Amino acid sequence: MVLVVILLFIFLIIRMPVGFAIGISGVAFFLQHPELPITTTVQVALNQTQNLNLLAIPLFIFVGSLMNLSGITSRLLSLSMLLVGHMKGGLAQVSVVLAALMGGISGSANADIAMLSRILGPDMEKQGYPKGYTGAIIGYSSVAVVTIPPGISLILYGTIGNVSIGRLFAAGLIAGIYMTIFLMILVWITSKVYNLSPARSRRAGLKDILLSLKESIWAIMFPILLLVGIRFGLFTTTEIGAIACAYVLLVGVFVYKEINFKTLMNAINETVISIGVIMFMIAMSAIFGYGIPIDKVPQMITELITGITSNSFIGLAIIVLILIIFGMFMDGSIIIILLAPILIPITKEFGYDPVFFGIVVTIIVTIGILTPPVGIGMYTLKTMLNMNLNHFLKASTPFFLLIIAFVLLMTLFPEVVLFLPDMLYG
Repeated sequence: MVLVVILLFIFLIIRMPVGFAIGISGVAFFLQHPELPITTTVQVALNQTQNLNLLAIPLFIFVGSLMNLSGITSRLLSLSMLLVGHMKGGLAQVSVVLAALMGGISGSANADIAMLSRILGPDMEKQGYPKGYTGAIIGYSSVAVVTIPPGISLILYGTIGNVSIGRLFAAGLIAGIYMTIFLMILVWITSKVYNLSPARSRRAGLKDILLSLKESIWAIMFPILLLVGIRFGLFTTTEIGAIACAYVLLVGVFVYKEINFKTLMNAINETVISIGVIMFMIAMSAIFGYGIPIDKVPQMITELITGITSNSFIGLAIIVLILIIFGMFMDGSIIIILLAPILIPITKEFGYDPVFFGIVVTIIVTIGILTPPVGIGMYTLKTMLNMNLNHFLKASTPFFLLIIAFVLLMTLFPEVVLFLPDMLYG
């Protein structure tokens, strides 16, 4: 299995497409074991895609595309501006709040990064925001709320790790709210350092806020409806995805009247491309992961970590460090696909709830899109904002440390995010 992992990293370093790198590395395991029929590679790849829960992923990707084209984003922007635009560093605060409101819609941090860059980037530049700081705000605003339902990473983790997606959604909602609050506090502090002006000259009146809230209520209610539907057993995860598609179509066509045949075709096109990439990587990961239990990789890693420490907190800190390192080189979805089956049993040995660990994994691996050398989100920001990466890395350091500090806080007090799933599900 060591040879397989070495091959995987070599392929990734030479920039081979991730799906092919995983698949070819997995086939190398079978070539080392002639007693295993090579036809198994095809069987496990196909079997991996025959999971009904995975159907929720294309459905929610489709929902995100529809939401972005339906006019809901512009209404959420108006609401965010009214709520926090008067504060110091107004546009930075708007970025945080808007990302939180959109977190339950797109389900993708990188999609939110691209959208926020288009929406807020030009105005932040006009108001004199340093480009590196603008990139840090937009990037970490999008990363911080990736756990808000219906995060694709949570669905992946729950499906692969056999963990309740309803409980993950409930815990993720609380974690996303906490991180939004912490980010707003940090933005308030850093905006004083950069001497950034408010986006509005005065605080919005209650009447204006209520009118904007009325316009945006369809989007704000979305993650709540998901939780209610799953908690009371009205729908499975896959069924709630189908219901969400119908919900968004009705809102976009009959309420906001901004979805037409052309925008619908654009949303379908975006969804097909996205899901093709994701499902190919999921299928290839089955080939790679087939040898993990055979070579007893989870047991070996457990023995390695427990040999270093018997303290559960330090053990989890080591796992977090491993995830950060992997995140620097690989996409978060791939890390979840590859490492969740290995790490979940280890964290159970340390006494941590798999739901809690799912929130930790989702946050940490998503940070990877903003870290060198292979951070997809970082390069998206560079392209869209025309910013200097060194300036970005310097400005983003406080935000990176804040996310890590929050994860460590959760590790010390898991109940801060588990109280809602415990209350809803017992």
